[in-house]
Amino acid sequence: MSQKPKSRGRPSSQGEREPGGGGEEAPSTSRGPGGAASQRRAQASPAPGPRSQKQLELKVAELVQFLLIKDQRKIPIRRTDILRHVVGDYKDVLPELLRRAAERLEYVFGYRLVELEPRSNTYILVNTLEPVEEDAEVRGDQGTPTTGLLMIVLGLIFMKGNTIKETEVWDFLRRLGVHPDKKHLIFGEPKKLITEDFVRQRYLDYRRIPHTDPVDYELQWGPRTNLETSKMKVLKFVAKVHNQDPKDWPAQYCEALADEEARARPQPAGPSPATASAPTPAPVS
Repeated sequence: MSQKPKSRGRPSSQGEREPGGGGEEAPSTSRGPGGAASQRRAQASPAPGPRSQKQLELKVAELVQFLLIKDQRKIPIRRTDILRHVVGDYKDVLPELLRRAAERLEYVFGYRLVELEPRSNTYILVNTLEPVEEDAEVRGDQGTPTTGLLMIVLGLIFMKGNTIKETEVWDFLRRLGVHPDKKHLIFGEPKKLITEDFVRQRYLDYRRIPHTDPVDYELQWGPRTNLETSKMKVLKFVAKVHNQDPKDWPAQYCEALADEEARARPQPAGPSPATASAPTPAPVS
């Protein structure tokens, strides 16, 4: 069934995942079955303590990105995959995570999270909007399965100061179920897609970092990215995923504003000096 949103809070942008505290059990002095049961309970994993809003919101942002990626092929999303790749030891708050993710997907991206059948534990995203072109670009919804992944990588690069180590990219994508050394149902070979295909298409620049041991590489925006999107659109995508305002990242927002102003300036018209003296070709009759 549809996950109905209940409230929209403004979470913080950053959050560190902290280990939950465990409750203590008083030692049992009884013997027999009751004492054995108490001993088994004492040996079980401790119950996680309460999570902060920052921790929950970071996990919700990961879940939203995971659902957007998994939906690219329009194949039902299994709860077991959500638990394995995103939720981890947050299983005790899974209903809350799904509720918040469903709320954000609907109000921010125009997708409704729907359970296919009662107790089926499989979900799909239903598009509730017919987005205008600009909104579709911000959502990363441009008709190709790889666009959502590309938007996430572009966002990582921009938020890290326009350059990011490849190892940092994979550290993040692994949390979304995308591994460099595992074939992916949607993206095929993710490492080839990011470090070869996107590079060949000029969406990304990929270069070795000198004097690194073990060898590491870095990623930057390629020239095609600067032509087809903008820093402001990518920042809006990141902000929507985290349910925040782009201004909550002042440095990136100022940089994106400067980029918008540069794009708005009139470009020099007319032939370049190298071609100004060239003879004008005769018109084709």
